[in-house]
Amino acid sequence: MAEQLTFDLPVRPALGREDFFVSPANMFALAALDAGDWPGGKLLLIGPEGAGKSHLARVWASESGARILPAALLPEMPVGERAIVVEDAEGIAGNREAETRLFHIHNLVLAEGGRLLLTARLHPSRWGLVLPDLASRMEATAVAEIAPPDDALLAAVLAKHFSDRQLSVQTNLLAWLVRRMDRSFAAARGLVAAVDARALARGTAVTRALAQEVLDSMGVPGNDADG
Repeated sequence: MAEQLTFDLPVRPALGREDFFVSPANMFALAALDAGDWPGGKLLLIGPEGAGKSHLARVWASESGARILPAALLPEMPVGERAIVVEDAEGIAGNREAETRLFHIHNLVLAEGGRLLLTARLHPSRWGLVLPDLASRMEATAVAEIAPPDDALLAAVLAKHFSDRQLSVQTNLLAWLVRRMDRSFAAARGLVAAVDARALARGTAVTRALAQEVLDSMGVPGNDADG
């Protein structure tokens, strides 16, 4: 029997507004982002890993013409932008040079009447910032928080991750997975990646049996009463 050829295709996330699933867990964060009348011209978007912070930030950046800057790669000074996104802002904590750069960007953008959007997993009081002036400015920033996911949002997140990997799955399989998986955005992403890898290695479609094997390998309890 000829060996099955497999191709590990790149994941292409769909990051348009129409690709963002709105649920009670994120509707207030989305509303705050869309309102635009942020106190002081700045907003901090907080949520767990994989919650959709980057997705929302990219939607806003696309619609407002904002420049997106990873916190770990901040320039010394912004280049005249009036709208900036700083992603994973808590990642600079403890690095005085990086904190100083964010401090200057914060002041310059807002002094010009611009807008600053930041994303993070935690509230600034838990970042461990060492620059007092930056800490006070971050803690004074309005917060929009994405709550832990409900069933509908988890199913939508699973569907999006499968779609990003060009995998087609049935709605009833998504609901079945939601009832068994760890209830977090990070778990959804990891589960889809593991299912994709197993399906790719075997050259098969994504089925309930294959998904159960992946769950078993992760130590997730087996089938429930509905099989």
